[in-house]
Amino acid sequence: MSSSSDPHALDTIEALESLYGTPVGRSLTKEIDYISDHYRAFVEAAPFVVISSVGPEGTDATPRGDPPGFVRVADQKTVLIPDRRGNNRIDTLRNIVRDPRVSLLFLVPGVGETLRINGRASITADPALCEEFSIQGKPARCVIRVAAERVYFQCSKALIRSRLWDVDAQVKPGALPTAGSILKALSTEPFDADEYDRNYPKHMRKTIY
Repeated sequence: MSSSSDPHALDTIEALESLYGTPVGRSLTKEIDYISDHYRAFVEAAPFVVISSVGPEGTDATPRGDPPGFVRVADQKTVLIPDRRGNNRIDTLRNIVRDPRVSLLFLVPGVGETLRINGRASITADPALCEEFSIQGKPARCVIRVAAERVYFQCSKALIRSRLWDVDAQVKPGALPTAGSILKALSTEPFDADEYDRNYPKHMRKTIY
């Protein structure tokens, strides 16, 4: 029986399975414990990956992006992800140090399928390896090494429903609050939102690597 105040809560495995039934056979067939040549092609074509991690404070998901191939397949069980300069929150890195479990979601522009890798991560600041991931003369700050345990592709339903790659579905400039306006609303000190937004493109060009 549900312990929730919601009489329709699905809070047991049995309740979930009674609603959804058994997994579609193909959804299990596609899951393997190594990076096949097919799945390697997805990784090498992806300019964008989301890293999900977990730590004592809770879960976290962070985007990482670079030119396609920036995530390197070292072997059938290992991928390497360069970490670039940022705001120094290092939420993902803090989590990995304390709990190595991570999940990766790779997206390829124009492709409906996504690739998922679940595994365990470690971090290295090996200067030679960081140098291998240099862009514009700037080496990676460190490299995240992920040992793959479960690898499978996700079908295109979510991206089709969301129209993520449709040009005519793009949000028009100005439709959402700017970064400056959000920071101003959350700041306890005087903050010039217009100046921040005006200068940010120049700041981005100087600090992206």
